Amino acid sequence: MSDTTTMQYRKMGASGLELSTYALGGWTTFGGSLKDEALAREIITTAFEAGVNFFDIADVYALGEAERLMGKTLAEFPRHELVISSKAYWPMSQAPNNRGLSRKHLFESVEGSLQRIGTDYLDLYFCHRFDATTPLEETVRALDDLVRQGKILYWGTSEWTGAQVREACAIADRLGCYAPRVEQPQYSLLARAKVESDVRPATDEAGMGLVLWSPLSSGLLTGKYDDGLPEGSRLARIEFLRTRLMQDELLGKVRAMKAIADELGCTRTQLALAWAAAQPGVTSVILGATSVAQLVENLGARDVVLSPDVLARLDALFPPGGMLEE
Repeated sequence: MSDTTTMQYRKMGASGLELSTYALGGWTTFGGSLKDEALAREIITTAFEAGVNFFDIADVYALGEAERLMGKTLAEFPRHELVISSKAYWPMSQAPNNRGLSRKHLFESVEGSLQRIGTDYLDLYFCHRFDATTPLEETVRALDDLVRQGKILYWGTSEWTGAQVREACAIADRLGCYAPRVEQPQYSLLARAKVESDVRPATDEAGMGLVLWSPLSSGLLTGKYDDGLPEGSRLARIEFLRTRLMQDELLGKVRAMKAIADELGCTRTQLALAWAAAQPGVTSVILGATSVAQLVENLGARDVVLSPDVLARLDALFPPGGMLEE
């Protein structure tokens, strides 16, 4: 049984589903940089025992290995205590129909994810990106059918624009289909503009929740890159992230953030995560971890209280317009 004494739970937008304020995700870690099954089990179990109920995966993460690895441990917990998600869009092979948001790919992708995770249904199923090559009505109808079949309970979007979210909701309303209930955007102190100016107004209108990925900007906000690239770190391994994030201006902002964290008696990691969780419309913040110690530090964000003064200082340091191209 998970310990929910310090974890908070929030309704996912206007739905009845409650998610833990902090979730555990599998991007780049489980099945990727972390292949040790015993360590993965320890991390996932620690998260569950700390009250995490939302576990976010995708078919493309390590080409299915994240689903297999996380699924082995999740199978040990009561299914009714879990919220498990997966996603579809990115190519899973060279086959022309093994990508996108066509009816065929969505139906086949759900079945593949269910088998790899070892569950009868997915609580959340995300369209991992917008598919401009498939009619949106086809995608909405397919997801509605999957809900009615009981293969998925809710569906959502990831990295869609406000206009795309509004169009999907309008189609669902016109057809009497289940509409998206959650959007998963990148959102952090360094990446704010798209969510705040475009996405959140649309999701608020639709009663959708927001579950955030990369709340630490791939670790930059932790301060671990203050003095360069640690061997084996995410930015050392992934070139496009390194090019995007290892900028003097960004590193200077992160170093300056340390004074605020020190005053609060927390780490920069915990400060950045607490800020993300405190933003309007946010249901859950997705954490990534390759060690138990890293996860425990991240979960310490639950105890960080942000005053209006601290929020204003963070806004001054990291302007609402954002520092990164999104």
